[in-house]
Amino acid sequence: MSELYHECGVAAVYHLPSAPESPLCSGIGIEATSYLLPRMLQDIQNRGQLAAGMTSFNPQRSLLLETHKDIGTVSEVFRLSHRGKHEAIMQQLVGSAAIGHVRYATCGQDDKNYAQPFERQHIHKHKWFSFCFNGQLANYLELREKLTREGDHHLARDTDTEIILHEIGRELTVNPTLSLIDVFANAAKGFDGAYSLALLTAKGELLLARDPQGIKPMCYAFDGSLFAAASESVALFNLGFDRTMIHSLQPGTCMLVTPQGIEQRKYVPDQPPAHCFFEWIYFANVASTLDDRSVYLSRTRLGEELARIELARKEIEIDSDTIVVPVPDTSKAAADAMAYHLRIPCREGLIRNRYSGRTFIEGNRARKVKASMKYTPLREVLEGKRVILVEDSIVRATTMKVLLNRIRELGGAKEIHVRVACPPIIAPCFYGIDMSTIDELYAPRFLADGGLTEEAQRKMAENLECDSLRYLPVESIAKAIDLPRNHLCQACITGEYPTPHGQRLYSLAQANHQAGNPSERTYGG
Repeated sequence: MSELYHECGVAAVYHLPSAPESPLCSGIGIEATSYLLPRMLQDIQNRGQLAAGMTSFNPQRSLLLETHKDIGTVSEVFRLSHRGKHEAIMQQLVGSAAIGHVRYATCGQDDKNYAQPFERQHIHKHKWFSFCFNGQLANYLELREKLTREGDHHLARDTDTEIILHEIGRELTVNPTLSLIDVFANAAKGFDGAYSLALLTAKGELLLARDPQGIKPMCYAFDGSLFAAASESVALFNLGFDRTMIHSLQPGTCMLVTPQGIEQRKYVPDQPPAHCFFEWIYFANVASTLDDRSVYLSRTRLGEELARIELARKEIEIDSDTIVVPVPDTSKAAADAMAYHLRIPCREGLIRNRYSGRTFIEGNRARKVKASMKYTPLREVLEGKRVILVEDSIVRATTMKVLLNRIRELGGAKEIHVRVACPPIIAPCFYGIDMSTIDELYAPRFLADGGLTEEAQRKMAENLECDSLRYLPVESIAKAIDLPRNHLCQACITGEYPTPHGQRLYSLAQANHQAGNPSERTYGG
């Protein structure tokens, strides 16, 4: 599913001076806690490769908060391959606390001004802060209009991150004596959407927050003097935290970390959770555990479900010439499990070129170029075989069409049967995934007359030029993740959104679709 991108990931570290020294800080030093941030960002690089950055806090500097960010991968932005240049950057960022960000844009421009964290300098330390954000506000346009209508306000960027910056800044001005948690609670009253964020002030306070329904993930851990947080648990585990120390921040909860200690409390009343199911299906690192659910185990259960359906239907002849092939990399766990239960080999028939780099070509041509550059069919594996190709999802189908052609023409496969470890994507996402219109999605044009029928899947297979195509049903998702269906956001496969503005935007998207406005973006942020 290389044609689908997440918006970003966040990370944070903090040294607690009043706590017993953590063995994880051994050899680092209190003032160099910020040195841990780039390696954490590398562990969540899967969440965004467009830009990266960090802000550190150091009370010994004239610049209490120092921010470094740029377009590029973590390695490029922090010059990890050049010891001298990396050290020079990190010397400027030395500090006892830091927050960081990796980004892929669903909106806004691909330039340095949109890289995060966003810093707001101020002469008063409690009003000087930097923050980074993962997610999207569904009511961005309403918030933007309200801000620009009230007084002499100006927004320099086309992004909801700037909206949040201004809302928090205004609350800090109006209520300077409030706790940072209460400041955020007041600012968030008008937010409708999905987010997890990290905020660092010039007073040395770190705030973490997760949206009221937990749509976006956030994990944290602490061991003595070291506190750390990230969008995914893998970044904390690789720092050395034991798995038992790593927890998911509860929906609608803030954590405030100061030199005096850690405070955690709800900033909104309890709401039904709506965790984004795509975190387990595709976005998250396979080594992560989110909300006490293993990403790897969830994907293996998807593969088991694919195998169960295959065995029940007996649609494909399973013989010595039949193999399962995953689309690298996130389909591998599902493909392995499917092959195991079908008692046939799982082979790497597509080799991913990890060094192909980024392309700056736009639109469908970019996706075709990326697919041809990114995956090489291995003829020694595919030639003369009946291939069961396992994919995470089909969003726009541009990449899938290129892959199928390459597997057949360059790989020499005699049959290709596509099995999708996810239901069809039928609706846009307004919470941070880059699909905002119905017309850009592949499945809706085939499912308009009665949903996921045998005939619809047959027509999709004909259109893709594969021998057969089969999706998982919606009920398989909650079963695989091992969470109740009503605890998941499955809007993109059901059309049922967990927030009022999300549902309203879907109505607008349907209206645009029916009116024949395929390029009309449903929202601007």
